[in-house]
Amino acid sequence: MVVPELRPWRAAGPHVVRIADAVRPRLARAAETVRPRLARVAAAVGPRFARPGRPGSPQVPRVARPKTWQFTATAATAGLALAAGVVTAAGPWDSSGQRTAERDRAVALEAARGADHGGTRAHAGTPPRGPQAAPPAVSVLTGLGGTATTVKSAPGGKALGAVLDPLLKNPALGRHSAAVVDVATGERIYGTGSGDALIPASTTKIATAVAALSAMGTDHRLTTRAVYEPDTGEVVLVGGGDPTLTARKEAGGLASLRDLAERTAAALAKRGVREVTLSYDTTLYKGTTIHPIGVNPNLAAVTPLMVDEARTDGSTSGPAPRVADPAADAARKFGDLLKEHGVKATPPGPSKATTRAATLATVSSPPLAALVERMLTNSDNDLAEALARHTALATGESADFAGAGAAITARLKHLGLPLKGAGTAIRDGSGLDRRDKLTAGLLTALLVKAGDPARPELRPALTGLPVAGFTGTLAGRYTDGAAGVVRAKTGTLTGVNTLAGTVVDKDGRLLAFAFLANDTTAPTAAQSALDKTVTALAACGCR
Repeated sequence: MVVPELRPWRAAGPHVVRIADAVRPRLARAAETVRPRLARVAAAVGPRFARPGRPGSPQVPRVARPKTWQFTATAATAGLALAAGVVTAAGPWDSSGQRTAERDRAVALEAARGADHGGTRAHAGTPPRGPQAAPPAVSVLTGLGGTATTVKSAPGGKALGAVLDPLLKNPALGRHSAAVVDVATGERIYGTGSGDALIPASTTKIATAVAALSAMGTDHRLTTRAVYEPDTGEVVLVGGGDPTLTARKEAGGLASLRDLAERTAAALAKRGVREVTLSYDTTLYKGTTIHPIGVNPNLAAVTPLMVDEARTDGSTSGPAPRVADPAADAARKFGDLLKEHGVKATPPGPSKATTRAATLATVSSPPLAALVERMLTNSDNDLAEALARHTALATGESADFAGAGAAITARLKHLGLPLKGAGTAIRDGSGLDRRDKLTAGLLTALLVKAGDPARPELRPALTGLPVAGFTGTLAGRYTDGAAGVVRAKTGTLTGVNTLAGTVVDKDGRLLAFAFLANDTTAPTAAQSALDKTVTALAACGCR
């Protein structure tokens, strides 16, 4: 069984989670949990698919199979890739950042035989780069042991209801809806109120991810430019809508404002320019910069020019104090960096670059696939709103809150997803807007679509989901339950608790689920109730 490649670690940047010594015991426990399930999957799906690759990359030969089998294999492994807690595509990486072809072939053949590669070490620090590095994440998942059998049919609805119904009737969940779908077939095997539109909170980001990937593709990048106006001698910093643009000394694979300043200064030196008027351009976006929730530590002003998400406390995720005017702050920092390279710049002000402006330098974000993974893993609201605006730009909608919501909705319709639930609405990209309304049926359909082998560009919407007990917003959850076999996006607002993702049940079947609870009064109790429900789903063969 070959795990779908996630993204090269150098492209993914600092959001890539490297498993440290502290989590090794949890990794071992998770591995023991998932081995019996994966054993049943390996013989059935191992020989039936190859790792999807980029153009020109080596491929393990594929054998034509019925569509259902292809779907099972690809979707299942998308969910299982990190099931043991390994979050990045661990080595071995050669000097070019590409996975060694010979190793891929060997892993594919061994996985198909159900062989045990042995190594279960988790590595901290710098990702392995040489050909002698320890075995990749795949080896952890193929060290199965036991006797492999074919994957069983999906759980039965009545048996599943007998397990889930009592848990979902917990008063802590208030008004709720639920759906469980067999990813291999797309068949809904459990539902209660699955067509009722409720406030989804941050599970909205799944819709944002799928829409953005559908509209722009996995390799799209967000570019920040410095241009020179020959008529006025003005340098304009043009915002490209990249909230991950960083001014830190160690950029970690993100677009670097320091690099942009150094390149800009070098380009100006070639022109013999040592003193400039500095301006900044934020015209890429339209409308208000303030989210309908108002000023909030969960989100900076939505502008196409900001540095480090306008955070003032050095954090990289979660709520934080923000500068009031992120664009002006970014331009000021850019001016200070130009000065370090011998260019004197006047204090910056707003402007608009003309068509006559000559590009001095550019820096670009990691590819969209990596940005989507970061957004989902960290529940990054700033990145979610940026990707929503870029989806609007890519589809001809206005780059404001209304246009972003309309663009996401249009992309989901284009993909044939069910949007007819009463009151379904998307008002932003992050899910902070309480006017957002989604159904459990739509959320599970999004997850199934992301696992469709005919839609490989959507896969980061699965690979970015936090892993229970290990990463992102699920790192501290499921420590005594389904750690490593649940991947899900959380959602929390006052009176709202939601969870949507994938789970491998005890028979090795990959299921997509969505549980939405509104009118909750005790957030901790509601979160616990959702976790218990998903843990029960993971433990249930239910036939």
